[in-house]
Formats: sequence, structure tokens, C-alpha cells
Amino acid sequence: MRTKSYSNLIIPLTIIVHLIIINGILWLFTPELYLNIWAFVYYNCSWLIIAHQLKFYPTGRREVFMTNIRKLCYLYAIYGLAYFSWFGLAGIKVTSVYYYIFVYLLICACLTLYRIVFYEFVRHYRLKGGNFVKVVVIGRDKNLKKIRRIFDHPQFGYRYCGFFDDGPSNSPTYHGPVMGCFRYIIDNRIDEVYCTAAKLSKEQLQNLINFADNNLIKLKIIPDNKEIFTRSMSIEQYDNIPVLKLRTVPLETEVAFVAKRAFDLVFSTIAIVTLLSWLIPLMYVLIKLESPGPLFFKQRRHGLNRGAFWCIKFRSMAPSTDSDTKMATKNDMRVTKIGRIIRKTSIDELPQFLNVFMGDMSVVGPRPHMEKHTSDYEISVDKYLVRHFVKPGITGLAQVQGFRGEINTPADILNRIRLDILYVEKWSLWLDLKIIFKTVLNAIRGEEKAY
Repeated sequence: MRTKSYSNLIIPLTIIVHLIIINGILWLFTPELYLNIWAFVYYNCSWLIIAHQLKFYPTGRREVFMTNIRKLCYLYAIYGLAYFSWFGLAGIKVTSVYYYIFVYLLICACLTLYRIVFYEFVRHYRLKGGNFVKVVVIGRDKNLKKIRRIFDHPQFGYRYCGFFDDGPSNSPTYHGPVMGCFRYIIDNRIDEVYCTAAKLSKEQLQNLINFADNNLIKLKIIPDNKEIFTRSMSIEQYDNIPVLKLRTVPLETEVAFVAKRAFDLVFSTIAIVTLLSWLIPLMYVLIKLESPGPLFFKQRRHGLNRGAFWCIKFRSMAPSTDSDTKMATKNDMRVTKIGRIIRKTSIDELPQFLNVFMGDMSVVGPRPHMEKHTSDYEISVDKYLVRHFVKPGITGLAQVQGFRGEINTPADILNRIRLDILYVEKWSLWLDLKIIFKTVLNAIRGEEKAY
């Protein structure tokens, strides 16, 4: 007889606590707004609907505080719009906007505090032996070592009991051939079985599935990966056939694409109106006084899907014949005096807000490379073209991590591409905001490779 698990109560209790926090703060701080049946229904239902649409509550054993932090930020932002929308819907006259903002921020702070306390409690509870599951692995391969790293974290509540495999082994956690697992699983009350599909025959796998179904045991199958799994892999369902998609690009979804494009339009419009409107005439005078030639330097670069576009910058060098093949180097004689200043502060990049407005670039993304460099690196650098799954940016993750400018060693371009790919796989508006903030800080402090 298996012991009763109370883990199914975690989500209902969490929802109740969240609603108590929201209702308690609204009742204490805004009773004139809250003591209304329609307001009560509106605030509670809107929270539940938004959380449901974001799939916020389904939690996994391996979750920690930071696991769904992006969803939490989305939830706060959307619920904040719903919170303030009620004033318009109910025709309420607001005497102090700042007070209601304070009340909403207090709700977010208390919900976040509960989240911290909740995950700390779960962690300590599992460290002391509570809420655990006993697991075994059927079939040993290279994936077993990777899975063991998860099982060996006591805060996740796994108790690894060993493995079965038809091949011989001297490991102290080896319990014998596959056919011997059934009696061991029953006698030791195993909760979950992880099965390596590549190590079992079709008959063995079917017997294991039937055994698990008939004994209330959770069976999880590790597919034969041929060592091709990636961190951005996802599973798509075609009828009843699972299909592995080895590279998921968040910006492929319509919602993400529209959100990023809207952000780019708003941000670039503000930059053009408030910054470039007076900076362009000023830079025209300063650049023309020192060096003859155009105000803007335009260069063909590769962007989304390797498509070419004209990248616009303030001209920081004297006109030359090698500008499309040679990157700027330290103490480059082509750079003018005003050019050194605007390159050091990254002012030369600001006209690219015009590229963003026209749709060739984004505010944040992998930096676009000149055509010659793309032709060279797509041959010599593994996975180089993955960066072209998204629009190039004025700034990017690689740049704020110090990988910008001249490429002196192979490690420079390899690290740059590694971070570009990480950005492609992990994109979010929150990540864009962090990169923009760090870009501004770096521009104020000055960067070593900004020359």
C-alpha cells in the first residue's frame, strides 16, 4: 500500500493564499473600492483567468524560485492593467494615482514574498526527508549520468535507488538485469521509473508499460537521442506521434513577434524624435568641420534570414577603400578625432534607430556583420548562421558581456556567437530590457574595446 501524497493540494492552497493576499490588501487599503460585489468578482476572476491563460500554476518537482520568474512578471504586468482598468469600467474618480500604484506594488511585493517563503519551505521540507519520490532507471547509457545530477539534488525530493541493465556493471547502484526490476519495484515501493528506450526491445518496453499501468507507477521514457539533444529542444505533437524540434526560437510565435516589433517601433520613435532630431544637425556640423565626406556611413550587412540591408551609422572615419572589408582596430589611423569620441560613447550607432524604425533591425539582437565577415564565418564558425534566425540589434547580449569590436583571437568570435545563440534561444522582453539597461551603463562607464 502506497503512502498518501498531499502534493496535489499544493496548487489549490497556493491559489487560495494568493487570493487571500490580493483580497486582504484591497480590503485594508482601499475599502471604498473593494467593498463592492462587482469589484470583488472582477479582481478575483481576472487574476484566475490571467493566471490560467499564462499556465502559471502547474508546477513541477524541479521548480525553484527563478523557474517561472518570467511568467510571474507577465502576470504582474497584465493583472496590473486589469487592476487599473476597473477604475474606468466602474467610473471611479481617482484622488491619488500614486496611492493606488502603491497598493498594487504592495500586492506584488506580498505575492513575491510568499513565493520566496513557499520555495524555501519546500526546499527545507525535502531536505529533511519529506515529499520525496523513489526512482529507479531501467537501461544504462550516457544520459543516466546527466539524470543523476538532478536526482542527487536533495531539495528536489528524489531518492535514487539504482538502475537495471542487461549489461554487466560494477556500480554499487546496479541491481541486475532488466527482467529483475519488477519484483524490486514492488518490494521497495518505487514511485517513478525512468526507462532508456534505446536499451530495451519493443517487447521489454511494452511489458514495462503494462506493469507500470497495473501498479500505479509513473513511467517516464528517455528517447534514443543519438546525442543530438539541445537545450532549446521542444516536442511537437503530430496526431499521436511526438516530433522533436531541436531548436525552438521564441520569436517565431506571433505574440512574441508582435510584442518585440511594437517595442521596437515605440522605442525607435522616441529615440528619433527626442534624440536624433537635434543630434543629426549637430553631428553634421562636427563631422563636416573635421573631414570631408557624408554625414552617414552606410554599409551592406546581413540581417534576418541572412538578408542584406544598409546599416546606417554616423561616419567616424575618413573615407577609404577598405571600409567594407577591414574592421576598426586599436589606434586605427582612419578614425577621426570626433570619430574617436562618438565611437567610445557608441553615439555612432544611434542612427541605427532609423533601421529599427524601418524594420531591418531591432533595438536588441545579435550585432549585424558586414557581408565579407558573414561569408568567412559561416564556413569557419560552427552554427554561425543560427544568429540570423532573428533580426540584428543595435546592442546585444554578446556586446554587453564585453565581446564587441575587433576580433583578435578565435575565442572572441566563438564567445560572441555562443552568446548570440543563447539570446536567440532565450529571448524575452525582460531580457531585452536588461540588455538595454546594461548598454546604457557601459556607455557611461566607457568600454575597453570601444575604439
